[in-house]
Amino acid sequence: MSKVAVVTGGIRGIGRGISIQLKKAGYAVIATYQSNDAFAKELNTDFGVDILKFDVSDFKSCEMAINTIKDRYGPVQILVNNAGITKDSTLHKMSIEQWQDVIRTNLDSVFNMCRLVIEDMRSANFGRIINISSVNAQKGQAGQTNYCAAKAGILGFTKALALETSGKGITVNAIAPGYIDTDMVRAIPDVILDKIIALIPMQRLGTVDEVAKMVQYLASDEAAYITGSTISLNGGQYMA
Repeated sequence: MSKVAVVTGGIRGIGRGISIQLKKAGYAVIATYQSNDAFAKELNTDFGVDILKFDVSDFKSCEMAINTIKDRYGPVQILVNNAGITKDSTLHKMSIEQWQDVIRTNLDSVFNMCRLVIEDMRSANFGRIINISSVNAQKGQAGQTNYCAAKAGILGFTKALALETSGKGITVNAIAPGYIDTDMVRAIPDVILDKIIALIPMQRLGTVDEVAKMVQYLASDEAAYITGSTISLNGGQYMA
């Protein structure tokens, strides 16, 4: 039977690429999303990726979703925590809603999903958890205290959970992508994007496929000795 893989925020951008890559690799993939039914339907129709709509920032919603997945497919064996939003503002102008919304979606969701799959993984003595962080978690970014705090929190969470599960056949790793060629990045005005690319030693944006294939590797049996690591996938923009 195919291993069951869940990709949160799995219908657009990096998440979409991850969902497609894992599906092509033979996993039973469920891409989760909260809005944009049209993108979800397209992913399902064109690539055969199953979809499930719920709010990853809400624990009860996650609990119902994981129970649905277990009933339909069996326990989750691969979890990719990719869901994320931005609500940028300098701190002196940031509202409590901007702070809380980003923390809940980007960081609380990682706790919610991991907490709900970790017991089954421990029982099975197998699991792969891959958390998508950001280069900005490593280097910081003005106007993104909420986003940077959430994505940096993921890195600490990854290391702690890796230590807790290292003797149970479970690996927990993070990927910190830099600027990746997605619709969101391409929406940045050219004059600003050109300045960003000029600061990247490789002088280009990363590709969704490059991130997706790294996820596929970390999910594989070949990566069984890698845990608690952060893979910096940023073209040399920041070297940790």
